[in-house]
Amino acid sequence: MDRKRVGIVGAGVSGLAACKHALDKGFSPVVFEADDTIGGVWAHTLQSTRLQAPTTSFRFSDLAWPASVTATYPGHHEVMEYLRSYACEFDLLKCIKFSSQVLGVEYFGATEEEIMEWKHWSGDDGKAFRAGKDGGWSLKVKDLKIGAVEVFQVDFLILCIGRHSGTPNIPEFPVNKGPEFFKGKILHSMDYSYMDNAAEFVKGKSVTIIGSGKSAFDIAAEVAKVNAQPCTMIYRTKHWRVDKFSMWGVNLNYFYLNRISQLFVHKPGEGFLHYMLASALSPLRWAITKVIETYLKQRIPLQKHGMVPDYSFSFAMSSCLIAMLPKGFYDRVDDGSIILKNSKRFSFCSDGINLEDGEESIKSDIIILATGFRGDQKLRDIFTANWCRNIVAGSSDTSVPLYRECIHPRIPQLAIVGYSESLTDIYVSERVANWVIHFLAGGFQMPSVRRMEESVAEWTKYKNLYNGKYFRRSCISTVNIWFNDLLCQDIGCNPRRKKGFLAEWFQPYGPADYAGLC
Repeated sequence: MDRKRVGIVGAGVSGLAACKHALDKGFSPVVFEADDTIGGVWAHTLQSTRLQAPTTSFRFSDLAWPASVTATYPGHHEVMEYLRSYACEFDLLKCIKFSSQVLGVEYFGATEEEIMEWKHWSGDDGKAFRAGKDGGWSLKVKDLKIGAVEVFQVDFLILCIGRHSGTPNIPEFPVNKGPEFFKGKILHSMDYSYMDNAAEFVKGKSVTIIGSGKSAFDIAAEVAKVNAQPCTMIYRTKHWRVDKFSMWGVNLNYFYLNRISQLFVHKPGEGFLHYMLASALSPLRWAITKVIETYLKQRIPLQKHGMVPDYSFSFAMSSCLIAMLPKGFYDRVDDGSIILKNSKRFSFCSDGINLEDGEESIKSDIIILATGFRGDQKLRDIFTANWCRNIVAGSSDTSVPLYRECIHPRIPQLAIVGYSESLTDIYVSERVANWVIHFLAGGFQMPSVRRMEESVAEWTKYKNLYNGKYFRRSCISTVNIWFNDLLCQDIGCNPRRKKGFLAEWFQPYGPADYAGLC
């Protein structure tokens, strides 16, 4: 079989997994990475950043963490070492073109009108490559070291550009109330994480952080640690933050990430029996959730500081809204080095922030916007053709329309790996990358475009039900096993990965269960 040219954009977790599995199947992929190192978001993060899940969950299926790493939640330096060891173990560095920024990609071989008429993906019975026909992707790549721009052509393109970097989400403000009126320094959390001297930057300054996500908590804890001035954190939404992922010594994975837990939730494409069972078991799921919430409120001073979320813990799990608390966070709140302020609206003034309708002002020297990223816009921007930009990320009121969370039914010879989320993104990304490479190697064919779009609609319905207003995060955490089963069935592998009935139904599933898959 003539091995086609495979291009991969990004050398983060998803890109490394895609590269490794492509090599396993005999391809010679080329990975384009704008940075001068691997790791993606892990290469540029806060000093205090650590894993949000145990090492048993955050790992590649075919490489365990070294015995020298004893921490359950290692810091980012250890994570980077693990990623480097993966790249070296499977000789991935030879495939990576560092300092190579992809400015844009464009499909060639068929017009938009022709593609929209296709009944099968790629116009050729759902195969990865158009047999005997010209078609592929043109990549405009800039060498960041010398400034030269070169055009590459590949037969199949895998985008592993992530969604938590690159394009900051900057809130919009009313006229005359935006950041232009602030006389101090204002920056996004992305810019802060790239700083080599962040401690010196904030030292002796009044710092205000906007946001309630993981990065807001991490930055607040880091600033409070090095700065004598109190740090103010302004949040709009309260989220579940935990100091460990267990309850009375029992890992929470036993409640949410084993096969028996899949019976408690409605699943995309489920049959009548699964539907009735999930409906009957919903009171038990509610009761388990209440027990966990009670435990967390007793263990963490959420009520004391008005930080109990307005949504359930089970919703947080199904929406990927869970994150680890920085060590000693509420101790710093108690001693006054971190000040928490809840406000639905705010605006800028010359010397800081006005909350709500100007009822309270917070003087600041530095304001850090920990307001996340616009992953959908980042995805759109990499395409040069408007028709791709218009359809790739869907609309604002739908989830991103990807079959098996990686293939757009209307965009040929392209896969997007790492866009969907789970409690550990490495878990879902590697499984999807493995599935894509099996597809490229001829292991199976795509169904009709109509069937792909019907499947996308089923998963959209699930995300609307269990992700709520966060549906565009495309979180599949609490149906991860159901999703993996579908991938295994597609490539012809046994989805039951455990040994024994009890282990299969009650032990949590994780990356190691899929080691050596087909």
